[in-house]
Amino acid sequence: MVSEAFDAARARATGRAGLLGMLLIAYSFNFVDRQIVGILAGPIKAELGLSDTQLGLLGGLAFALFYTGLGIPIALLADRRGRSGVIAVSLALWSGFTALCGAAANFTQLFLCRMGVGIGEAGGVAPSYALIADSFPAAQRARALAIFSLGIPLGSAAGVLFGGLVAANVGWRTAFVAVGLAGLAFAPLFRWLVRDPPRASDAPAAPPVREVARTLASKPSFWLLAFGAASSSMLGYGVAFWLPQLLQRSFGLGLIETSQYYGAILLIGGVAGVLLGGWLGDRAGARNKAGYARLPAIAFVLAVPLYAGAIYSGSATIAFPLFVLCQALAYIWLGPVIAAVQHLVPQPMRATASAVFLFVNNLIGIGAGTLVMGALSDALTPRLGDEALRVSMLISLSFYLLAAALMWAGSRRLARDWHH
Repeated sequence: MVSEAFDAARARATGRAGLLGMLLIAYSFNFVDRQIVGILAGPIKAELGLSDTQLGLLGGLAFALFYTGLGIPIALLADRRGRSGVIAVSLALWSGFTALCGAAANFTQLFLCRMGVGIGEAGGVAPSYALIADSFPAAQRARALAIFSLGIPLGSAAGVLFGGLVAANVGWRTAFVAVGLAGLAFAPLFRWLVRDPPRASDAPAAPPVREVARTLASKPSFWLLAFGAASSSMLGYGVAFWLPQLLQRSFGLGLIETSQYYGAILLIGGVAGVLLGGWLGDRAGARNKAGYARLPAIAFVLAVPLYAGAIYSGSATIAFPLFVLCQALAYIWLGPVIAAVQHLVPQPMRATASAVFLFVNNLIGIGAGTLVMGALSDALTPRLGDEALRVSMLISLSFYLLAAALMWAGSRRLARDWHH
């Protein structure tokens, strides 16, 4: 009886909805562990005596170095050996390093622990994209990938809310340890419940990386979408890391107030934007494949004046609805663009192609976004004081305009590059 109950639970979890739910939980842990350092930056800076440039390195380059470099070989392994097992091991690895961040005694140790988080998370996202693309029909993929992408606002909000609350009442070290141990506890459950869908007996084997490289080299739309996403991520990851500090330095909010304020922005705006992007992406893409890229381009252009108004206002009350709208527009690209990437290559190449896309997106977006904003803030501080961060963020809005131009250019080639 017990064995039958376990088998029934596994069957439910490996259905489409169950599989998507488990992947969503894992992805939420991914972003809790990735983004929690943003809300903890103030206490970390105070205790360890760090500069904004060092904080930018912790939030970006430390994570991005191995996250981007290892993503492609791990995705190749997932294409050959199975995606669910790779995701489970990766989840355990990044959670363990997150817990170790709580024991760091200086910048170097914390930098190395954040590198470890990046090593683990390198195996989480691309195999998940491929697993979803394998499990859902083409007409539903943008929506399914958008639901999976809810892990970004849900995980980010949880990290901000939980991290701020624990840091204010117990300490920033305890926040790292708690979220890391929670991920470690979930990893074996994920491994037991989630299985790859069976492949057809005549399905081709995963091709060598040089064949994937040749295929992607012949798809200009892939590279335009990848660099467009990377440009948007320079602003997106930079804002995600530095907005809590802006709210405290220029808006006068305390740590707990900041976590509640920013957590609400992530939940309301982020969830709405991800779901809206998936729904609109499937509708726009069904009429014209160019819609998968034009929709994000329009969203980025609309977000620029709203972000500028919110950042410049200096009023938390006035800025809140503007930030919510910005957050929604910032996340619209996820479902449509990720779905388009899955359609540009044959099925056996999906995890590897996704890893290449993530390599471009994250090396530039994560690696440079937080660092550029932090370094620019440090450079402007002698003249502007605490207002330097505000000006740094306003200057960085130009990345969204570049992203919109690249996405629009990519939309013109999507139909020709589509894999049929």
